[in-house]
Amino acid sequence: MLNFYYFKADPTTYVLQYRKGTIKRQGLGLSFFYFEPSTALVAISVASQEAAYMLKESTADFQEVTLQGQLVFRVNEPERLAGMMNFTLSSDGKGYQSKDPEKLADRILNLVQVMLRAEVQTLTLREALAASRPLVQSVGEQLRQSEMLASLGIEVVDFAIQAIRPAPETARALEAAAREAMLQEADEAIYARRNAAIEQERSIKESELKTELAVEARKREIRESQIEADRSVKEKERQIRREQMDADVALEEKRQQLVDVATANERKQREARAYAMEKMMDAFSRLDPTFVEAMAASGMEPDRIIAQAFKGLATNAGKIGQLNISPDLLDRLMDRARP
Repeated sequence: MLNFYYFKADPTTYVLQYRKGTIKRQGLGLSFFYFEPSTALVAISVASQEAAYMLKESTADFQEVTLQGQLVFRVNEPERLAGMMNFTLSSDGKGYQSKDPEKLADRILNLVQVMLRAEVQTLTLREALAASRPLVQSVGEQLRQSEMLASLGIEVVDFAIQAIRPAPETARALEAAAREAMLQEADEAIYARRNAAIEQERSIKESELKTELAVEARKREIRESQIEADRSVKEKERQIRREQMDADVALEEKRQQLVDVATANERKQREARAYAMEKMMDAFSRLDPTFVEAMAASGMEPDRIIAQAFKGLATNAGKIGQLNISPDLLDRLMDRARP
């Protein structure tokens, strides 16, 4: 059976068998015998494929950046791709007749480069270095809506940018600037921490001062309350003393009134006694002295009578020539005088 071959495709390979210019069979993972002189086989993998890229582009401020990433795609319309590119197998079915299968990824990456270049050229260096996510979203959306990929029957599964790097000299300059900025931020952080410590210390001192002021104010209130209480006590004491003095004055006035009344009474009594004495003396002045003496001597003790006699003798001593008194009389008188 010369020129008859057996072909078996993988489950992820879409096969189209052409005979005499028409498709005899097509589908995924087919296996069949074919006559090589009159058969053409087209095999297109529909599994997802990865295409890595590393592109150098210029930013809006004319700085070179390197974009590194990968694209994941798959063929979702094999028949359309077979009509646009040559995926015909060799006669033995073990390789391709052309280089088109190898150029498919390059063709897609060229489109990616065009889209990335258009985006990066609108950004400055600093913006581009931080634009990984926006670039992925923008370029990924453009790839999904690309008419060229649609004409090839290509579907973009994933688009990623793994790194965006500046040129080495620019990177060193940016690192130096970033380092200086970080050092400045560190200095500012130190200053801020010191200022915060100073502010905290000031706040603590203010709190202590407020506490001291509150304590002093409380002490002053206590002192004022004590002074007010003392003043009230003193005022009450003065009032009590005034009341006591008033009571004493009133008592003295009453005493004075009683003394005056007593003095007036005593004066009246003396006046009454003087009047009685005056009347008595007036009555006595009219009596004979000898009669008066006799009345006075009546009822007197003998000693007093003898004394009265001696008094009369002493009064009339000028008239008496000689008077003899016996010692017995004197002894008797002296005995009576002793207690």
